Amino acid sequence: MANQDKLSQWIRAKAKAAGFDACHITTASLPPLIADRLKGFVQSSYHGEMSWLADSQDRRASPDAMWQEARSAIILGLNYGPDQDPMDNLAKISHGNISVYARGRDYHEVIKGKLKQLAGQLAAHAGADVKVFVDTAPLLEKPLAEQAGLGWQGKHTNLVSRKFGSWLFLGTILTTASLKPDMKEPDHCGSCTACLDICPTKAFPAPYQLDARRCISYMTIEQKSQIAPEFRKSLGNRIFGCDDCLAVCPWNKFAQQAHEVKLHPKHDPAMMPLDFLLALDDASFRKLFASMPVRRAGYERFIRNCLIAAGNAGDKGLLPSIKAHLHSEFALIRSMAIWALSHYLTHDELAMLYYDDSDEMVALEWKRALGQCPRAL
Repeated sequence: MANQDKLSQWIRAKAKAAGFDACHITTASLPPLIADRLKGFVQSSYHGEMSWLADSQDRRASPDAMWQEARSAIILGLNYGPDQDPMDNLAKISHGNISVYARGRDYHEVIKGKLKQLAGQLAAHAGADVKVFVDTAPLLEKPLAEQAGLGWQGKHTNLVSRKFGSWLFLGTILTTASLKPDMKEPDHCGSCTACLDICPTKAFPAPYQLDARRCISYMTIEQKSQIAPEFRKSLGNRIFGCDDCLAVCPWNKFAQQAHEVKLHPKHDPAMMPLDFLLALDDASFRKLFASMPVRRAGYERFIRNCLIAAGNAGDKGLLPSIKAHLHSEFALIRSMAIWALSHYLTHDELAMLYYDDSDEMVALEWKRALGQCPRAL
């Protein structure tokens, strides 16, 4: 036990030196309850188009189901706290609101470099096998982090920390070394439901349950198909992700601004005008968001999101930028240009722009828009 304690202290010291803000240890196994929750999530179709969650259920159930030799899990946290309240950004309706986590360099790259450094040191020091993970492997990082005492999964299903509030990136090192586990962090949400109440699309069927199909982060990042009409107004100016349920958490009163410079906003201003974003072509989109999480959405989905934000903005100065996408090569973009225009033009004005589109989705959007546009008096 003394050797375990000594090794754990060594790991924490090295983690701090590598720039991590938190380091906790747990066993490389999760209780059956976690697998049952994942199964219920998939059976309810709450995962939407994220088919990999359904395909990897068995391996996700517990770390040792993915790597049988693993004995311990080292959970690392990196603070990405913003310098202001993200909710203030929602009022800037003619600017594209990008989630706090995606404004700097891609956290996968930042954390993986630190993890590899730490894991290599551990392997050399303890003679143990190691594997590193950052959000891309079939690993349930949030339940592991809760079990390790890093925080707890709040009623919005995200991790909450008493020290860092909502703003922690997670990285994991699985190892064959047997380490003394830390105590699990109890739930400190109490009777608070702020995160559930704030959700614009009512994505939480119940506390501690998320229907990703109704989540703005899912819609703007993961969803490849068209965003349903009933959700578009609720997106407001959110063009990549959503911070609402994170930002309103009372535990953020203890949060701090991120010290890792690579996680600070890459662009100034962090919120760019929608007319500027709508003028991007694929090449300029890739260049602007190189090494940033936003690039993950791809040009087609990103412009789809920007057009929805433009339709919600009520800024007629955006009309030329919207019209420019009316004949895009992408049906997803054409249909959202139609939707956005319907918020500015009368029926007759929109009818003058009408063209026969062979794509069923675009044709349906024309029919819907023309049916909803007010007729000139």
